[in-house]
Amino acid sequence: MSAMPSMTSITPIRRRGLMLVLSSPSGAGKTTISRRLLEDDGAIAMSVSVTTRPPRPGEVDGKDYHFITVDEFNRLAGNHDLLEHARVFDNYYGTPRGPVEEALASGKDVLFDIDWQGTQQLAHNARADLVSIFILPPTVEELERRLRARAQDSEEVVAKRMSKAADEMSHWAEYDYIIVNHDVDSSVAAVRSILGAERLKRERQVGLADFVNRLRGQ
Repeated sequence: MSAMPSMTSITPIRRRGLMLVLSSPSGAGKTTISRRLLEDDGAIAMSVSVTTRPPRPGEVDGKDYHFITVDEFNRLAGNHDLLEHARVFDNYYGTPRGPVEEALASGKDVLFDIDWQGTQQLAHNARADLVSIFILPPTVEELERRLRARAQDSEEVVAKRMSKAADEMSHWAEYDYIIVNHDVDSSVAAVRSILGAERLKRERQVGLADFVNRLRGQ
């Protein structure tokens, strides 16, 4: 009788990475959920967007965003070097194409913290690689409370974000999954479940045919 192979000798099935999008109105919790996911899962990395807005307190260039000028942004967009881009609150945001494509090909998942406009563009350009989740607040009152609690924005900006929230939430039906963020722990667990299932989809396991052929002795 032949010996069973040890667990250390088993080669993982080669997998293509996926693009995981988390969208929500400002203050609904997508940034907190994203950070928790990144802390716990080494197989996923954050997509670092370019933006023309100024840094907020504590943000680091190259880690939170690549902060660039409007002229630089227009050059990237004109050269089709952005996988998606959008104008949000009088500023521009975009995702550099090259790093994302390299990550997916190597089996790394890429996490996106973008709005519905960017998600639409990703769906148009790379639907097979996209998994999209929209995060809803439990109530409008809770959304406003969270915006004020983070103490990053002026009263004018808070009011502007609240007025924009209704329009943003109207795009919920364009997403693959919806999570109502009553509790951060439960929401993070839901995202992990979605990610785990999506990683196992047959079409993403690009090494599956070779694996099955080896099992069949071919």
